[in-house]
Amino acid sequence: MNDKMIIAGREFSSRLFIGTGKFASNRIMSDAIEASGSEMVTVALRRVNIEDSSDDMLSAIMRENVQLLPNTSGARDAKEAVRLAKIARAASGIEWVKLEVTPDPYYLLPDPVETLEAAKELVDEGFIVLPYINADPVLAKKLEDAGCATVMPLAAPIGSNKGIKTRDSIKIIISQASVPVVVDAGLGLPSHAADAMEMGADAVLVNTAIAVCDKPSEMAQAFAKSVEAGRQGYLAGPGCVSETANASSPLTGFLRD
Repeated sequence: MNDKMIIAGREFSSRLFIGTGKFASNRIMSDAIEASGSEMVTVALRRVNIEDSSDDMLSAIMRENVQLLPNTSGARDAKEAVRLAKIARAASGIEWVKLEVTPDPYYLLPDPVETLEAAKELVDEGFIVLPYINADPVLAKKLEDAGCATVMPLAAPIGSNKGIKTRDSIKIIISQASVPVVVDAGLGLPSHAADAMEMGADAVLVNTAIAVCDKPSEMAQAFAKSVEAGRQGYLAGPGCVSETANASSPLTGFLRD
């Protein structure tokens, strides 16, 4: 089945994005990335020396088929996020950026006003912008209109492993989007990822659930399989949900008589 995802003109076979925080070691992280088959890996600009290709963390991430996605984690306003993105591009030449503006230190919820302001400026500067956002359909459309390459609504607070708590809003975002929708944050189990894909999401991003489990590589493989299964189920066209029973065999009708 030819089911490539295209973002900013680049094709991706894998619909599982991987984050790089919280792993016990770079070797464990590298093994998990390999096991996941992911082609999009995000890393906090504050944690690597992006100018140095021999940086231990970068070396553990980089592969021929992997798109490195620097993120602005830790930025508290638009100005700081834009500054971080520009520093990364100047050092690496990478124009892709996962835009994160999270002024709240407890719940790490993204600031919608500052995110939109930063997105507009970065798009104007030629960046390929993938913004992390609250599951807000109005904001998602404004970011799409501003030229963002995707929208990345949260399922639940970062690192919470709660699963999809913003289901109804994500469904609206998916129904209205003309750019890929990547469900980000809060997915704690492979079944959560399958759920998002069955809803029609184009991809998911997972970090904590893989990084903190007992066997990260095995969990990464499980997420990869669940993403594929969820996508295939979505494309197969699920049947309608009914409030009453519908007999799957004529025998049921016979028994009623």
